[in-house]
Amino acid sequence: MNIFEELRWRGLFSDCTDEEALGKLLDSKSVTLYCGFDPTADSLHVGNLVPLLALRRFQMAGHRPIAVAGGATGMIGDPSGKSAERSLLTRDALSANIAAVKGQLARLLDFEAEDNGALLLDNASWTAEVSFLDFLRDIGKAFTVNMMVAKESVRARMNDREVGISYTEFSYMLLQAFDFYKLREEHDCELQIGGSDQWGNITAGIDLTRKKLGHSVFGLTLPLITNADGSKFGKSVEGAVWLDPEKTSPYKFYQFWINTDDRDVIKYLRYFTFLDEAAIDDLAAKHEAAPAAREAHRALAKEMTDLIHGEAATAEAVATSQSLFSKGGNEVTAAMLEEIQETAPSLDIAKSEFAGAGIRLIDLLAQTELFKSKGEARRAIQGNGISVNNAKEPDIERRLTAADLLFEKHVLLKKGKKNYVVVTAV
Repeated sequence: MNIFEELRWRGLFSDCTDEEALGKLLDSKSVTLYCGFDPTADSLHVGNLVPLLALRRFQMAGHRPIAVAGGATGMIGDPSGKSAERSLLTRDALSANIAAVKGQLARLLDFEAEDNGALLLDNASWTAEVSFLDFLRDIGKAFTVNMMVAKESVRARMNDREVGISYTEFSYMLLQAFDFYKLREEHDCELQIGGSDQWGNITAGIDLTRKKLGHSVFGLTLPLITNADGSKFGKSVEGAVWLDPEKTSPYKFYQFWINTDDRDVIKYLRYFTFLDEAAIDDLAAKHEAAPAAREAHRALAKEMTDLIHGEAATAEAVATSQSLFSKGGNEVTAAMLEEIQETAPSLDIAKSEFAGAGIRLIDLLAQTELFKSKGEARRAIQGNGISVNNAKEPDIERRLTAADLLFEKHVLLKKGKKNYVVVTAV
């Protein structure tokens, strides 16, 4: 199938400025396209993946992708989808952020391909040297305030009298339009892609390029992703899910995907993975027949963790997940415990409590977040619902001693399948 057909069956086609003409262009030759991202942090997050993976899909179809880092636009702040002004970053912070995400982009795009190798460009390189007066004369003259105010990203903020919009953010679309114009002029770029909230900025660039260069260029938008419950995609309990393993470990990254709502899992397999239609249809059938088996969830988590962190990191994440959540569990290794400690509730207990005859399991459980009372803890033990270091513990009189300390320091307590706490002897 061609790239349009693939985007459609994956649910990744939102809108296009001239679908028929763009379709013919994409079928006739290798097209250069771009997507921009403002480096507001020192890592990309999963919310950035849909447009960046779309660049990869275009590259796999033979087209040439350009990822544009907003060294210039990032200093302004895009008002699209925002209800308040962004905090402004310094040039040094933006430069450091761009440097940090280069490696992440290299995992998503092929920069070494002979015929259609990807490019990473910084829009500060063609914006920084343009004076304010020159920009107003050459670029600002191409826009009317009437047209700018009509854009949804601006109109929504102007209608909020308490917040409003600064002249700085009001001007953002001019800078993004300038990007498209320069990329068409210098790199023969004919297509910009982005989230559906970027429609106004994209069409502004199309108008500018037509007026300045006399060329037709195109825009294509992708849907903004929301979870089935209406919440914003890309957030976990701890906050944003980052691609940097130092900010979100491979284990936590894997858990984010495997905990996808049942209603979303097949949709996310289409959105984010490179599995083909037959493979996803097979997983959809298995999910419908036996959702408790969570085969689709495991496939989604594996594909995404392989893509971002590599197969070795995925294997470790799977082993840790199985150790925690599989029936019976596995031996807890030092690496697993380190991962678990990042997300698990914790409790510090004096090491002397484990000396001699030790501390009663019931007494220890009652001090954790797992139970409100010793009575609850007793009933859980009697119901075979408690594990100590991944081994079921049915003994109501069980005491924990120094021999139970993992690596002479920790005890992993688990209630049921998913509730656990790390006790540390201090």
